[in-house]
Amino acid sequence: MFDTSLLILIPVGIVILVLAGVFLSYFGTWLKARLNGAPVSIMNLVGMRLGGVPYGLVVTARITAVKAGIQITTDKIAAHFLAGGNVLPTVQALIAAQKAGIALDWDRACAIDLATKGSGKSVVEAVRTSVDPKVIDCPNPESGRTTIDGVAKDGIQVKVKARVTVRTHLDRFVGGAKEETIIARVGEGIVTTIGIADSYKHVLESPDSISKTVLARGLDVGSAFEILSIDIADVDVGENIGARLQEMQAKVVESQAQVPLAMAEAFRSGRLGVMDYYRMENIQADTTMRQNIAQPGDKK
Repeated sequence: MFDTSLLILIPVGIVILVLAGVFLSYFGTWLKARLNGAPVSIMNLVGMRLGGVPYGLVVTARITAVKAGIQITTDKIAAHFLAGGNVLPTVQALIAAQKAGIALDWDRACAIDLATKGSGKSVVEAVRTSVDPKVIDCPNPESGRTTIDGVAKDGIQVKVKARVTVRTHLDRFVGGAKEETIIARVGEGIVTTIGIADSYKHVLESPDSISKTVLARGLDVGSAFEILSIDIADVDVGENIGARLQEMQAKVVESQAQVPLAMAEAFRSGRLGVMDYYRMENIQADTTMRQNIAQPGDKK
């Protein structure tokens, strides 16, 4: 006679085997987390697996944080992974900030990590630069330019190379202007400072005046960095732009002097008549009047 109890025992046995297989597949990770003081439930591991999250990576990141005295839940780590973040570097950046005494929480670290995605930078580098300032060449050699050129009031060109020491401002990193903006602002400040100098000799005599003037303008406002110093690495004398402009002006005056001679020759040869001359004079007078109306002088 067929034993009906087998109909019950066989499905129960299958369920037990499946559960045992699931438990064993997660047992190594579960045991690793528990032994390292960062326990994670089996159901949590299963949930991460079903959600497409590499639970081994999440557990490793949590263990790393807990060992450094930072408590982060697996849900937060998994959420950052699903957002496209780099989990381990973010944890490492958080630990580095804690060791350096820099205030940085998990949410801001995640935001910085996402902000650096695809830029060639990393959240670890941002924290490291906050601890250990970096030096930026101005202008950037990769731009193809080697100097920042300005012209003093005496018309002499001055070529400058500068080095900007910056430190990451973590509170302004997300949404703040990056290195390219700092380089552009410093370059503009150097050109302006050279331009207001009465002579290129003043710039050569005290190149530190450039850095002091530029630094006082608060160029790091709204940027992801705090400018610590601007050092002038090299100053050279360039072309005499004033002399070139005077030479060009002389050529213009010389060309203008040829106009009456050409008109006289046109009269003699019959190519220009008196009425043509008067029409040209009327056009010039009308043009002058329009210019005066468009740009009126000071009225007393």
